[in-house]
Amino acid sequence: MEKKEHNQLAREDSIKNKEKCHNLLLLSQKIRYVGRINIFGRTVAGQLRPGLIPLLNVEQAINEHFIEATRNNLRKTFDSTLGTTLYTLTVNEKVLTLTFPLQSGGYYYITLDNDIGREELVKLIDLLTQKINTNSS
Repeated sequence: MEKKEHNQLAREDSIKNKEKCHNLLLLSQKIRYVGRINIFGRTVAGQLRPGLIPLLNVEQAINEHFIEATRNNLRKTFDSTLGTTLYTLTVNEKVLTLTFPLQSGGYYYITLDNDIGREELVKLIDLLTQKINTNSS
């Protein structure tokens, strides 16, 4: 494959990933950020809710995504006994974080406002799971 063709495919993938992140962000006003992260923790695409200031600086975000990628990869060793991980939820004082592993590798990293109610959280997780599983690649 020529370099030009490869670059075009990479651009198309980048656009698709940004659109997927944007579409997930639109599912709820409680979603702060949606990112598509590869198996090494590198951000492939990401979308922050307009008007928000990120809680993490760039270096902190890079480290956080690396930690989550490592945690998700280590968790896979338990798939044969516990079953496939559908998602993980991390609760911090200021933000909730959901990660959704993808069959194609990598995962979605989604942060939520911490004032989301339990019922709304459960409904949102169900909706995100449905949307990610029907649109993942």
